[in-house]
Amino acid sequence: MQLRPRRTTVRPSRLIALFVCLAVSVPLSAQAPAQSSPEEAMRAEIDQMKKQLAALEQKLADQEKANQRAAEQAKAEQAKAEAAAAPQPESQQLVSKVKDLEHRVQKTERNAALDRVRITGDFRFEAHTINSTIPNHYDGMALQNLLVQAIFAMQQTGAPPTSVAQITNTVANNYGSYLYFTNNLTFNQLKADVNSVPPAMQQGLFSMITPSTYVKGYKDDTNILYTNRLRLNLDADVSDNIKFVARLSMYKVFGDSTGVQVFNGQPNSISLDGTTAGVPSSDILRVERAYFTWNNIRGSKFFLSVGRRPSTEGPPMNLRQDEQRGGTPSGALIDYQFDGITFGYHLRDTTTLRLCYGLGYSSEFGSGAVMQLPQDRLKDVHFLGANIDAWTTEKSLVQITVARAFNVTDGFNGEVVLPVNPLTGDPVNAPVVMRYTPSANLGDIDLYGITAMHRTGSWDLFASADFDTLRPNGQTTPFGGLGSDPFQVPTVHWGGMFYAGARYNLANDKTKIGFEFNDGSKYWFNFAQAQDDIIAPKTATRGQNYEAYITHRLTERFIAKLDLIRYNYKWSGSGWQLGDPKLLSQTPTLGFPTYKDATMLTLSLIARF
Repeated sequence: MQLRPRRTTVRPSRLIALFVCLAVSVPLSAQAPAQSSPEEAMRAEIDQMKKQLAALEQKLADQEKANQRAAEQAKAEQAKAEAAAAPQPESQQLVSKVKDLEHRVQKTERNAALDRVRITGDFRFEAHTINSTIPNHYDGMALQNLLVQAIFAMQQTGAPPTSVAQITNTVANNYGSYLYFTNNLTFNQLKADVNSVPPAMQQGLFSMITPSTYVKGYKDDTNILYTNRLRLNLDADVSDNIKFVARLSMYKVFGDSTGVQVFNGQPNSISLDGTTAGVPSSDILRVERAYFTWNNIRGSKFFLSVGRRPSTEGPPMNLRQDEQRGGTPSGALIDYQFDGITFGYHLRDTTTLRLCYGLGYSSEFGSGAVMQLPQDRLKDVHFLGANIDAWTTEKSLVQITVARAFNVTDGFNGEVVLPVNPLTGDPVNAPVVMRYTPSANLGDIDLYGITAMHRTGSWDLFASADFDTLRPNGQTTPFGGLGSDPFQVPTVHWGGMFYAGARYNLANDKTKIGFEFNDGSKYWFNFAQAQDDIIAPKTATRGQNYEAYITHRLTERFIAKLDLIRYNYKWSGSGWQLGDPKLLSQTPTLGFPTYKDATMLTLSLIARF
């Protein structure tokens, strides 16, 4: 066995360190104490060098560990990057695909949910110029006030008054007692007091006080009146045979969002549940209609529809607006929002039968009924009717409508600013917004009519014959009874209205020119308070109404319209079921001023989207 000498490897770094130590040791040895022997001095230097060498080795070892950790970390990051770039195992690829599919499905479901509700609508700007005439008349509220004061004066003096001055002086001298008298006065008490006066004395009293209430006729002109109207239509398929439809509306006059008018005698000057979208009110977006329709019930031809009904803008009122049919019932009879139910049957493709129910006034809500005895409470106002689309094609429509309103009241719940107290005739000094609540059930109202529409060539033609019957129950209020004044005994009355029109469609399929005419009798009445005529509902006119218009489509969905309407009123009370109509040509007594005639010129710009 051959022995080889052991080879010792010295690292270069350690050689450098040893060289440094040796270089440093020279001055150290020079500073050693002179008394030490050479051997002790050498031994001390060697010990010192060992300590320095050990410290340097420890420092070098720490540096090598730090470098090794840095290299391992860099190697690990490189391996991670290479693994990410390399093809993934099959399981990891599957997880990635599932996540991608989940994202895509969520996006599709979100889009489908948004697509389920289809939104369309229109925005309309209108500018109106109105010229009207108020006839010579006697102020009915002033007459009522003098009558109440005369009753008070007779109770104070024990004798009939001899002049209007005596009446007013008696009230002024006993004003505290007069306030007590009027604050506790009811309409039934006032009727009893009037009826206690002998007829001859009544005639003399009215002959004395009536002349002092005379008002000479005057002009009532509006140079310019601007309005904005926004309507949003919502349409959704709930299922294959159930559909939801709604329309939200905002309609306002420039500069007015109060939502309440000062009552001026016109039927559209009181804010009612049925007129919130058809009469300018405020900038609030209101629910004009919202209902579902369940078609083909259990595979049959029956259908059911419940909600706030599409009861405005029915045929033929849509022609002058250059729109499709907007409501179910004839617009000549009913143009009024209400809540109700329709149950119908599709007899064939061209014929549909509908039985319609609605509620116009709910006496048990909001009227303080809990504070009244059951026998003193009013009855609800119900509507029941049949609407028959007897013949419907793309070019023709024949519709028959029959309806009855049961237990009609002297108005419906609403908000209004009354300038005078309707019972006493005294002025209401502050313009207070008040909730109007009916005071009595007055009887029933029947409506019935037939409407025919047809398109031939470039012409759209229509005609409508409509009738009403007022069936009072004998009750009257300060506003009157059905077709009667407050102190009259109500009787049955019949009324009617004929309505016809034509529209010519120019060859460019953009411009349409139309003319319409309607004529209403003395006791004609319809539920049209929501009709979109800012003066008053044109189909409610007791007299003649003429309308001429031209519409032009600037683009497919941007329309300009110029419209001229002329009202020639013959009888008072148009649009009201209350009061006995008076000939306007014979200086009538009017509870509130009314138009003898009116002309309105309107420019409209309509954007549909």
